[in-house]
Amino acid sequence: MNTRDIVSELGYLSLGTRLKRIGESLQAQTQAVLAAHGFTQPAAHFPLLAALDRLGALSVGELSQAVGVSQPVVTRSLHGLQDDGLVESETATEDRRVRRVALSRKGRSLVQRAKRAAWPAIEAAVVQACDGLRGDLLTQLAALEEALEAQPLMKRVEE
Repeated sequence: MNTRDIVSELGYLSLGTRLKRIGESLQAQTQAVLAAHGFTQPAAHFPLLAALDRLGALSVGELSQAVGVSQPVVTRSLHGLQDDGLVESETATEDRRVRRVALSRKGRSLVQRAKRAAWPAIEAAVVQACDGLRGDLLTQLAALEEALEAQPLMKRVEE
């Protein structure tokens, strides 16, 4: 039985669900590429690491704003990053209620390694998957989904 893709058929009515589906697919495929490059951290942690690399030490609220996710999500992710020794936190001198988070030496090393190998490969693969998208948003989303299904990021990186 060939099941119809109702989310696609609903068009703009289910745009949020469709974007979430594409995001989850990209996240899973990105995780595979990261693993192939020797990274064990969840793909969702890398935007936090990149923000800390680019912006320096940040409070949880600032980090939440920088990556556009809720503070509870950032807090949970930071616990994992701290457990892995990739970030460290300290009380801010200007306000003792605020904790500032920064990359540890190990975290800086990991980010540098990711910047050299994994991140450029992931970015190039996503650019390739998006190359040539034409038409309205729904048409582009359909083309992106088809491109990622036909040739996942890992295959694009390997080529």
